[in-house]
Amino acid sequence: MAKEKSDPNYKVVAENRRARFDYAIEEDIECGIILQGSEVKSLRENSANIAESYAAVEDGELWLVNSYIAPYEPAVTWGHDERRRRKLLANKRELSRMWNETSRKGMTLVPLVLYFNHRGIAKIKIGIAKGKKAPDKRATEAKRDWNRQKQRLLKQHG
Repeated sequence: MAKEKSDPNYKVVAENRRARFDYAIEEDIECGIILQGSEVKSLRENSANIAESYAAVEDGELWLVNSYIAPYEPAVTWGHDERRRRKLLANKRELSRMWNETSRKGMTLVPLVLYFNHRGIAKIKIGIAKGKKAPDKRATEAKRDWNRQKQRLLKQHG
């Protein structure tokens, strides 16, 4: 991870921070994403939101639904639709596993982070997740608060 931080091409564009609170992420998969030129330029300017989006397997293909990529101003004439469905790229084995998880076990596919990898290629990390109930969320919050308190105590006495 330290290598990625120092790499000039590695850049996080959008992060779904709410996903880890609302869902129990069991596994995450890195996928490619098919974008238009104006979308890539817009992403390079950090203008995207994946908080309300989700991924779905339909007809043997993986799609990112309801993600927002802001319009790129210089490409007004040949721009893109901000909330269009974008095709995600995953290998057949991963795709069939995602389809099995979502159809049989009641899981959902949640986008976690949209970023440019070390080669400068746009990627999205999809989490195979199960929705949390209110008590689970409270337990997560209590655990996080306890960890913060523990760090404070260690800092004071250490």
